[in-house]
Amino acid sequence: MIFLTPKEYSNMEKRLEGKTAIIIGSDAGIGQSTAIALARDGANVAISYLYDEDGAQQTFHQVKQHGQRALVIQADTSDEEQVEALFDSAIREFGQLYILVHIAGMGAAGTKVAELPTERWRDAFATNVDSCFFCARRFVNHRLEKGGNGKIIHITPVQQQVTRAGAADYECTKGAILNLSRILALEVAEYGICVNNLVPGMVHLPYIQEEQSRLEARAAELQRIPLKRAARPEEIAKLAHFLASPDSDYCSGATYTMDGALSLGPVA
Repeated sequence: MIFLTPKEYSNMEKRLEGKTAIIIGSDAGIGQSTAIALARDGANVAISYLYDEDGAQQTFHQVKQHGQRALVIQADTSDEEQVEALFDSAIREFGQLYILVHIAGMGAAGTKVAELPTERWRDAFATNVDSCFFCARRFVNHRLEKGGNGKIIHITPVQQQVTRAGAADYECTKGAILNLSRILALEVAEYGICVNNLVPGMVHLPYIQEEQSRLEARAAELQRIPLKRAARPEEIAKLAHFLASPDSDYCSGATYTMDGALSLGPVA
């Protein structure tokens, strides 16, 4: 086994040098960790957020610390016009985009189908599915204008495989995103654009303050995970980094599950 010194590691060739990633939902958690991981490997980052400006600015400073360029843009990506403005700003700043990572979305209402309001159902699809569609469509057309190639990574939690009562609004949207990625992978393969799904399970976010009752419920949920712990955001970001890097140039149309074996069921 070969061990590199910190100096040798810092002098290694950065494989994403000269490339720019646009990350939808990079103000916290997996999105923020992914922005940092890509910047560490030489990528510039367009940071998209909806509400958490402070978190987006933290991501900005982390990217800059790795010597890369960064841009923070606020956008509601469920709105087609705002998506167009978001991409216009990023392309104007960086010239072109090579990587799209989409993680933003809304969670489950906790309401059973019989009581679920139509408005909530439509809001979930607008926020989760329309957002992915608008961003992927613009990104693909941009890459075609630049001669093809590029990476699309949709990060969508494992709940669409481990269904729950009261979560139809959320989990149906996540299933739609998986199929959007598969179909898109077929449509853009001839242009060298790779499209993949990254499916994390429970992720530990240490900065979130939770009530004791919620902490107890989370502890019980952890026991359902065969590895008996939640993932750290930076662990998920390592897989996102792989899917964004040249190492994954033959990976497309796939779903990469990273959930501590949760989706396989409980340990016997």
